[in-house]
Amino acid sequence: MKSEDKALNKAGGKMLPENFQQAVPILKKIESAGFLAYFVGGSVRDFILKRPINDVDIATSAFPQEIKEIFPKTVDVGIEHGTILVLHEGRGYEITTFRTESAYADFRRPDKVEFIRSLDGDLTRRDFTMNSMAMNLEGEVYDPFNGQGDIHNRLIRTVGSPNLRFTEDALRMMRGVRFVSQLGFKLDSTTCAALTEHSSLLGHIAVERKTMEFEKIVSGDWKHEALKLLVTTNLYKELPYLDQQKEALLEVAKLPQLGKLNKEQTWLLLLVYMETVNPKRFLKGWRLPSKMIKERCKELEIFKERRKFGWSKPLLYQAGLESAMNVEKVNECVESIADSSEEHVKEEFRMLAISSRKELDVTGNDLMDWTTQKGGPWMKELLSEIELAVINEKITNEKDEIRRWLERCNRL
Repeated sequence: MKSEDKALNKAGGKMLPENFQQAVPILKKIESAGFLAYFVGGSVRDFILKRPINDVDIATSAFPQEIKEIFPKTVDVGIEHGTILVLHEGRGYEITTFRTESAYADFRRPDKVEFIRSLDGDLTRRDFTMNSMAMNLEGEVYDPFNGQGDIHNRLIRTVGSPNLRFTEDALRMMRGVRFVSQLGFKLDSTTCAALTEHSSLLGHIAVERKTMEFEKIVSGDWKHEALKLLVTTNLYKELPYLDQQKEALLEVAKLPQLGKLNKEQTWLLLLVYMETVNPKRFLKGWRLPSKMIKERCKELEIFKERRKFGWSKPLLYQAGLESAMNVEKVNECVESIADSSEEHVKEEFRMLAISSRKELDVTGNDLMDWTTQKGGPWMKELLSEIELAVINEKITNEKDEIRRWLERCNRL
C-alpha cells in the first residue's frame, strides 16, 4: 500500500463543487500520462470548512517540462518554482510540481527548490496542517498531519516544528494571525509560543508583503482576536508605525462592532485611534495606493467634523455617499451603536439637490462667458460658492436662476 493511501478518506461523500469539477479533466489528463495529481492547499481546506472556493490549486508529480508536454497551451508563470499555468477551455489552472525547499537565508524565499515525485515530501514543507491536505478527483482527502482534526477543533497548528516553519518564512507568522481573523480559529500553544519567540524575524519581510497580510487580517470577521494577537505576540512592533500603538490597538480590539467593518473602514478606525500619528505618513508607510491614502485622510477629517456637529448637507456633499457610509459605520463602531443609521444617511444624501459638481447646471465656460474673464483660480472658487448655495437650497440648480443669483450678489 502506498503511504498516501494510509490517510485517505472520503470528503463527506458529497459531490465536488463546480470549481473542482471544472478542473477534474486536468487531473485526469495528468494521471493518464502516468503521474499523480491532487487538489491542494486552501481550496481543500475551504471545501472541508464549507466556505466559498475561489481558485483551486493543483499539485503533481509531473515536472514542469512534462506538464508542458501533456498540455498544448501553457504559460511559464513561475517555472523556476515548478508552477505552470495550463489554459483549458477558457480557464487557467496553476499546476505546481511536488517540491522540497531548503535554506531560507532571507527568512522568506527558499535558497533552493528541488522537484520531487512524492506527495508526502511536498505536503511536509507547507505551513499549517489545515493547508497540508490533498484531495484526488474522487473527493478523497489525503491528510497526513491531521488537518481535518485541527479544523474540527478550530486550531491552527504548524506542520512539524513551528520554530522551523517560522524561521524558514517569517511571513507565516502573519498568515497564522490572518487565519485567526478569517476563520475564528485559535493558535495552538506551541505555535503561539514560537510565533512570540520569533516575532522579530518579521522585520526582515518587505513592507508590501506585510501589508497584503494585514489587509486580510483587518478584513476578517474575527479581527478583534487577531489584533489582540498581534499585540500579545509582539508582532505589532514589526509593522509600519504600529510599534508605539499598543494601547490604541488594544482599544480598537475591544470595540463590539469591530467585526462589522470592512477593510477600508478599519483603516479609518485605526487612524481615529492613533491620534499622535500623521495619517498620511502612516498610510504611506504601508505602501498603500495614493488614491486609498487620499480617501482615508479625507474621511478622517469628515469623521472629526461629523463627531462635533453631526451631518450637515455640505458635509454630506463633501464626503460623497461612499465616504459618508464609511464614516458613519466607523462612528457607530466607536460609539458601540447597535442600531445602524446607514439608511438614514443614505436618504439624507439622496435628498441633496446635487450629489457632485458634474450635476451643477453651470460650468466654468458659462462663468467665463458671463464675466468675459479668462479662466483661473477665481473660477473654481466661484463654482464652490454656487455649489454651496445650491446644496443649502438658497437657489435652485437652474442656469438662469444661478446667473440671477450671481448678479444679485454682484459677482458678475
